[in-house]
Amino acid sequence: MGTQNAVLLNCLRAIVGDAHVITDAITMQSYTIDWTGRWQGEAVAVVRPGTTDEVSAVVAACHERRIPITAQGGNTGLVGGAIPSAGSIVLSTQRLNSIDTIDPVGRIIAAGAGVTVAMADDAASKHGLQFGIDLASRDSATLGGIVATNAGGVRMVRHGNTRAQLLGVEAVLSDGAVLSRWIPLVKDNVGYDLPGLLAGSEGTLAIITKVLMKLTTPPPETQVVLAGVSTIEAALNLCDRMRRHGLTVEAAEIMTTDGVALVCSHSDARHPFGQPSPLYTLIEISSSGDTEATVLEILSASADTMDDAIVEPGPARKLWQIRESHTECISRASSTPVVKLDVAVPLPEMSTFITALESALAAEFSEVTPILFGHFADGNIHVNILNVPTAASNAITDRVFEIVAAHHGSISAEHGIGRAKKSWITLGRSPVDIRIMKQIKSALDPRCLLNPDVLLPTASAESTQT
Repeated sequence: MGTQNAVLLNCLRAIVGDAHVITDAITMQSYTIDWTGRWQGEAVAVVRPGTTDEVSAVVAACHERRIPITAQGGNTGLVGGAIPSAGSIVLSTQRLNSIDTIDPVGRIIAAGAGVTVAMADDAASKHGLQFGIDLASRDSATLGGIVATNAGGVRMVRHGNTRAQLLGVEAVLSDGAVLSRWIPLVKDNVGYDLPGLLAGSEGTLAIITKVLMKLTTPPPETQVVLAGVSTIEAALNLCDRMRRHGLTVEAAEIMTTDGVALVCSHSDARHPFGQPSPLYTLIEISSSGDTEATVLEILSASADTMDDAIVEPGPARKLWQIRESHTECISRASSTPVVKLDVAVPLPEMSTFITALESALAAEFSEVTPILFGHFADGNIHVNILNVPTAASNAITDRVFEIVAAHHGSISAEHGIGRAKKSWITLGRSPVDIRIMKQIKSALDPRCLLNPDVLLPTASAESTQT
């Protein structure tokens, strides 16, 4: 260890305590390797501050010594955005895990960045409310992480993404200064929307330490439909009929027959029907009236477009298990780290996009296995490609993104850009967009110390400008 690093570590220990500066290589692996195994990094140390003041002091110490920082929450990301590069430190927000306030009248939660989605939802439920973001990784994904990535999740079709539910932030800038935009108002139209800017910035502009977010009122009851269909159009039409009958779509998911079969073979989930269907749609619905009767009426009228259907009262955990087990079972089934490409396309383009994608992969990369699923009602498809030879990973990613762009889609629907997609950012943003993003980065982080290898492909090359 160099003298500079030794001095830095002593300084960090003085700030957060010896127990919260981790340098043991084995212990650090859970912070330097993502859970998919695809992204691996290295760091000088993992630092776990317990307050915003400690975060500020840690960041200031690193700023003085020009040491890069990678902020990390639950390390559940899928694009390598929280994996450190050599010479940096990991700043873990896990100890920033206190819930300061639940305001049941204003429907607001004020909480530390290290609070998990599940913790926030559980705290809200004690007041008859719910947290509007829901993810399969709810037990480990943190509030700071979902803000930094502007996560969507299964309830986005009902409540919007994280940015839509964010009211305020407390965050530490690259020099250690603390930004506090902390006003619990839905209407506050004074100047730039700095919390909205930090949402989706992937740790490149500031380190979020606290969040102020909206809470929602849970529906009194829901019904969950799992239907086997032959086409994307049939799934979209079923979802549309639900809405036109006055029902509220709380969540809407799509799965393929290959994906459902894989889940059933790698978990204790059972196949829902006697005969498989090409596609399965899972729709959770609520209303102010007799939801079940209305749902059954719609399904009866839609019988000619469905192979089979099941209706269960919410939460219908066994039906949801089929969808939520996809990610874990896909990882188990693949002989190589899964190539995970989270994309979105306009709803009218979705059917042709999936056909083009499956045809191209079969013709050009016949050795791989694609599994598709996602939040189809908002255009989001998770493209998971199994058994990918390491040498073919970039070529497959490039081909998928070409097809996404040809269908007027986005190369990142909700997971962010991270390390995985930064080489393709020009497919989603114009030169003017990228120039403005670089200028914002330069203004807030002139030394390029915050997550320098994430999002913008040339950011690290400019780090010596100041």
